[in-house]
Amino acid sequence: MQIQYLKGIGPAKAKLFDRLEINTVEDLLHYYPRTYQDRRLGMPPSEYNHPALVIFKGRVLRTQTIPAHSVLIFKAFLENEKGEQIECTWFKKRMYRGFRFDPFGTLKKDFTLHNEVWVIGKREHKNNFFDNKITVDEYYVAADPLAQLHTGRLTPIYALTEGLTNKQFRQFIYEALQTPALMAEPEILPPSLLQKRKLLNAPQALKAVHFPHSPAELETARQRLAYEEFLLLATAWGIKRTQTKILSKDYSYEIKKNLLTPFRQQLGFEFTGSQKKVINEIFNDLTSPRPMNRLLQGDVGSGKTVVALCAMLLAVENGYQAALMAPTEILAEQHFLTFKRMLEGLNVRVAVLTSSTKAAAKKKILKELADGTLHILVGTHSVIQNDVQFHNLRLAVIDEQHRFGVKQRSKLKEKTAKLDLLTMTATPIPRTLALAFYGDLDVSTLQELPPGRQPIQTETATSRLAYDRVRMEVQKGRQAYIVFPLIEESEKISAKAVTEEFEKLKKVFPEFKLGILHGQMSQTEKEETMARFAVHQIDILVATPVIEVGIDVKNATVMVIENAERFGLASLHQLRGRVGRGEHESYCILVPQHAGSVAKERVDIICATRDGFKIGERDMQLRGPGEILGTRQSGELEFKAGDIFSDRDILYKAIEDRDELLAQDPQLLAPEHLLFKRKLQELYQQNWHLIDLS
Repeated sequence: MQIQYLKGIGPAKAKLFDRLEINTVEDLLHYYPRTYQDRRLGMPPSEYNHPALVIFKGRVLRTQTIPAHSVLIFKAFLENEKGEQIECTWFKKRMYRGFRFDPFGTLKKDFTLHNEVWVIGKREHKNNFFDNKITVDEYYVAADPLAQLHTGRLTPIYALTEGLTNKQFRQFIYEALQTPALMAEPEILPPSLLQKRKLLNAPQALKAVHFPHSPAELETARQRLAYEEFLLLATAWGIKRTQTKILSKDYSYEIKKNLLTPFRQQLGFEFTGSQKKVINEIFNDLTSPRPMNRLLQGDVGSGKTVVALCAMLLAVENGYQAALMAPTEILAEQHFLTFKRMLEGLNVRVAVLTSSTKAAAKKKILKELADGTLHILVGTHSVIQNDVQFHNLRLAVIDEQHRFGVKQRSKLKEKTAKLDLLTMTATPIPRTLALAFYGDLDVSTLQELPPGRQPIQTETATSRLAYDRVRMEVQKGRQAYIVFPLIEESEKISAKAVTEEFEKLKKVFPEFKLGILHGQMSQTEKEETMARFAVHQIDILVATPVIEVGIDVKNATVMVIENAERFGLASLHQLRGRVGRGEHESYCILVPQHAGSVAKERVDIICATRDGFKIGERDMQLRGPGEILGTRQSGELEFKAGDIFSDRDILYKAIEDRDELLAQDPQLLAPEHLLFKRKLQELYQQNWHLIDLS
């Protein structure tokens, strides 16, 4: 049933619901509360010693209206069950002199003498004392049957849009629960699983999640709904994994070593044991008859880039093309510069393509891609545009994959009939996340850093103290980075800001050689600046986060991050990884300015740990899986009831049940599985774009 036909809504209010993506009564029933207020207690105001929410039921003793200069004030004096008198206040802004109607007419009707009324509000706080005076947020006449929706219970609170109140919304939810839509709610979970896990059925769970009678009932309902979400996703990935494994590719790789051997010889360092293991895993995938679909994860500095480049060289020496897609121009350009440096002297042509690439250069790149003379393309989303046509693309690498959605990964695969895919992340994925969101991927992990890496002392400080540390280190012959954040979305604005700071810092450090690096510089200027820093012609490099990846200067021992609260956890961890690469003790100094609670928590986490897995998990908990996975804007793979961290036990049960389900009925053809399969198909059609269940 369309939402506009629900009692009390109509076409006008239906537009407000559309903003919440609620178009039907079924959508409304599945719009779960974001939190709950415990309004069962009815504690009198005198028992509170803080300005928290006050909830009580009182009997009306008297009322009065007080005119003021710009507002009208209505006061009601109530007596609670302990005989205490509480003063309740409402304010109405005086719009013009001489109201033609009484703005407090409804209040006066509801607060007649001896009426019992529930009041929810905040206590007034004066001179460090709390009076029995309440500024009212909500009230309900106790005799009204609908008062039980809002008071004397665990009361649901919803995330709403302007024009809708929680009071209205609760009443609409109540109406929806009385409609046939609830009883028609299909039970998609197979009966065997309901019985095995002792789960509520769908109508019971929906009633209890909106209007629970107790915390225990609420948790039972939430767990049932979370289990359903996890089982659907786990099954989708299970089917996808099976479909991937049965594919065969009509091309093959041979390890010829005519590029790989000289590449390794000129690197100047040995691979770690972990790198060797992961390279073997990737090469086994590439030489197998099935397309590779592998996630490569590793902490900052663990050597993911060189592993990916080995895979790309294997493709090139077999006559194929390879592409690397990064989420930002900064990252794409850094990878391009790193590849150019590492591939110097080898017969491998590499180019970078972003939205900033000039028309003439782009035309040349597209031509060389199409005729096969360009071997490796590095780029941003530009790589998946329709006008980008490859001659023989066989390997794609996606860096910082959590910043690309499922649809973007699929778009890249459309560039060729068959494709080997390697996705990478520098924010190691917690096991629960890998199970939930990457069920179709094989996972490789770089578990060790190259030898000689030094622990990095991380602390917060003022700019003055941070610059004192920079001066001490540079006087010892070391080098330093001072990084300023991107401002808004404009690299031009950021370039201007960092240029201004650069001029100030030249006066702070007149005795040292300073360089500047930002995204608005030309490719040649960036290369020259980084080359000068690498050979110590620059003591202090002042930059935007353009240095987040791809720079390896062992003599750099200090990283100062200004306005640290403006950076995400992953970026802070990445930037810190630019130092500590040589034999000298290294420092990362965070300089926050106006840190709110979440920003302060990020800074505290970075100071407390260097463990990339812990940082990745906390980053997800702070920002949410939708943002981490690049799906928040598209609506892909968001959980409404479940949380992959606090509900990891439920997730593991869902994965266990998924495995049994697909082992017994791989195509979900049994009658008891048809509704579950139909729901999977519905989700696929809406936004998942993951699996073929036809």
